[in-house]
Amino acid sequence: MSTPTETVDLIDDETVGYVARAALLVALTGGLAQISLRVPFSPVPVSLQLFGVFLAGLVLGPVWGGFAIALYLLVGVVGAPVFSNGGAGLGYLLGPTGGYLVGFLLAAVLIGAVVHRGFEPRPLELVSLPTVAVGLLLGLGAIYAFGVPWLAFTAGYGIEKAATVGMVLFLPGDAIKVAATALLVRGGHLVR
Repeated sequence: MSTPTETVDLIDDETVGYVARAALLVALTGGLAQISLRVPFSPVPVSLQLFGVFLAGLVLGPVWGGFAIALYLLVGVVGAPVFSNGGAGLGYLLGPTGGYLVGFLLAAVLIGAVVHRGFEPRPLELVSLPTVAVGLLLGLGAIYAFGVPWLAFTAGYGIEKAATVGMVLFLPGDAIKVAATALLVRGGHLVR
């Protein structure tokens, strides 16, 4: 004979939804990082993982977008090959591209804060295209703000050389990524 039991919700459905979406963005960012190309002039590879960072801030907002990218970094540090070209481990994070990876976290939070104007995400159809563009550009700036000095420090470059091989040469491609992401939002493809 079975006895009736009460169920207790320890975590609300909304939180479970955010955690699930964050996990999906971790997987997406890790997958996009594998679409990367080493370039002869820089220790920084060209990759598509920026799309994952952009989407984390846009879709999940500052808190959960930041959580998603923090989880992505944690997964990579503990050894899952989710960084560019299958990289993983604390050594990778402390290497020449580590500043860019840390910048991803700030970028997701910044994009989410600018686009959603608060801690809670709001529907993307309510966000103007200029607001999305500003958020993405500020996020990209945050990535460079952490990445370039760290590249200079770890690779022994002067700041000018680090800026050249770690930012200036990547700006055209990154501008295309910003535009493509903004068009996804404008086209309604990210609307819930």
